Amino acid sequence: MKEHGLDGRHRDKDGEIIKKHGNTLIGTLRHIYGKSFAAGYPDTTKLSEALQQLNETSLSQLRRDHQTGHLGHKIDHVPK
Repeated sequence: MKEHGLDGRHRDKDGEIIKKHGNTLIGTLRHIYGKSFAAGYPDTTKLSEALQQLNETSLSQLRRDHQTGHLGHKIDHVPK
């Protein structure tokens, strides 16, 4: 059975994203999803530090790309 957080998120899905992409910086993800991604967090924050507090729009974008297998590809192609 999946463990639900207070906001109804399935922790196993979020945990899988953290395992694969937790070290990704919020600044990197803003190159992909726009400047409003994870609003309120500095660019230098790791995804693992912000994931549980993301708003529904940012979280939905991450989950969609993770589930389709596109997230890693998108992260790999962000200019360094």
